[in-house]
Amino acid sequence: MKRPTIYMDNAATSWPKPPAMLAAMRRFIDEVGANPGRSGHRQAVEAARIVYGAREAVAELLGVSDPLRVVFTANATQALNLALRGLLVPGDHVVTTGMEHNSVMRPLRALEQEEGLALTVVPCSPDGTLDAGDVEAALRPQTKLIVVNHASNVIGTILPVREVAGIARRHGMLLLVDGAQSAGAVPFSMEELGVDLLAFTGHKSLYGPTGSGGLVIGERVDVERFRPLVWGGTGSRSESETQPDFLPDKFESGTLNVVGLAGLEAGVRWVIDRGVEELRAREAEMTAALIAGLREIGDRGTEVRVYGVTDADRRLPTVSLTVAGMEPAEVSLRLDDEYGIAARVGLHCAPQAHRTMGTSPVGTVRLSLGAFTTQDDVAAAVAAVRALAREAGRRRELERQHEARGEHAGRDAGEA
Repeated sequence: MKRPTIYMDNAATSWPKPPAMLAAMRRFIDEVGANPGRSGHRQAVEAARIVYGAREAVAELLGVSDPLRVVFTANATQALNLALRGLLVPGDHVVTTGMEHNSVMRPLRALEQEEGLALTVVPCSPDGTLDAGDVEAALRPQTKLIVVNHASNVIGTILPVREVAGIARRHGMLLLVDGAQSAGAVPFSMEELGVDLLAFTGHKSLYGPTGSGGLVIGERVDVERFRPLVWGGTGSRSESETQPDFLPDKFESGTLNVVGLAGLEAGVRWVIDRGVEELRAREAEMTAALIAGLREIGDRGTEVRVYGVTDADRRLPTVSLTVAGMEPAEVSLRLDDEYGIAARVGLHCAPQAHRTMGTSPVGTVRLSLGAFTTQDDVAAAVAAVRALAREAGRRRELERQHEARGEHAGRDAGEA
C-alpha cells in the first residue's frame, strides 16, 4: 500500500499512533488473550483489569468521578445510537443543530419516521457557529433531549456546549454531546460543561485503535429507564435471564474489544501524560499557520476559500477549503498522487453541515492536523494547494479567453 508522506486526515482517524498503544495491544495478544469477567483464572482476571484500566483512563481524562459510568461501545456512532434509542420514546421532541454528523442525524431521522419522534434542527451560521438562544427558542413542553456536537468534523468550529447545557438544566431536560472530535483535543470535563451524556471514539484524538469508543452517562440520567441497545451475556448475574440493571453491565452485552481497550487505555494515558492543554496549544498554532497560508493564496486568477471561523482558538485543527475552478475530488486526488498529502474530500458524512456552509452537494477538501503534524507539513500543504490553485486559475483564464474569442467571432459573423 502506498503510504502518504504527509497525513492530514486526523479528523477521520489519527495516524500515526503512539508506540505505547501498539505495545499495549501486542502485550494483550501475546500474554493475556482471555475473556474478561467470564472466568476466574489469572489471564481472565488480567483482561478484566485491562478493561477497568481503560475505564479509569477515560474517566480521568473527562473528569468523571465514577469509572463505571463509562460504557464501552465500538465507536461514537454506536454510543449515540445507544443514547438516542435507549432514552427516547414516541411523542418525545428533540432539538439538534445544522452542523451534525450523520451519526446523529440518521438515527434521529429513523426515529422520526419509525416512532413519530418530533425533531427540530436549529440552523447555524455558515461558519458553523451556533447561537445558544436559538436552541432555547426551539424548546417545547415535550422536549426531552438536546443533541449537539462539541466541534464540527467538517470545519472544526467549537459549539457553545456550556451555554446549551445551562439551558438544558434550566428546562429540566438532558443534553447529549457528540464528542467524537473533541475528546482528547479540547480540555474539558463533563462536570465543567454540564453534559449529561457524552459519546466518544477512541481512534481520533484519544490516539487509540479503531473499534473502540463509548458513552459516558452522567448522574442526572435515569439508568432504570434507559434501555440497552443489545441484550445478552455480561458475565454477571448469569443465573438470571433478564438483563442486569446496573452500570456498565446493562449496556455491555457480549465480549468487549479487549485488545482495542488495551490500546485505548495506552492512547488516553499518552494524551494525559502530554497534557490536553499542551496538545491543544500546539495544534492551534499550526491551525493558525495553515489558515493564514491558505488565505494568502490569491494571485491573479486564483482563489482558495477557507471555511469556518478564522480564530484558531475557537476551532479544532480541521480546515475545509475549496479551490475555484477545480473540483474538490480532483484537488484531493492530486494532493495524494502528486504531493503525498492525505486529505479527505466530499461531504464528510455531514450533509446538513455542508448545506449550512453552502458547499453541498460537492463538499470540500478537508485538511485535519494532529499531534504528529509538523510545521513543515503545514508549509508543504499550503505550497501544494497554492500550486493547484494557480493551475486552476490558468484554466479559468484560458476558458475566459476562449469564450471571448467565440463571442468576437460571433460578432464578426453577424456584421458580415
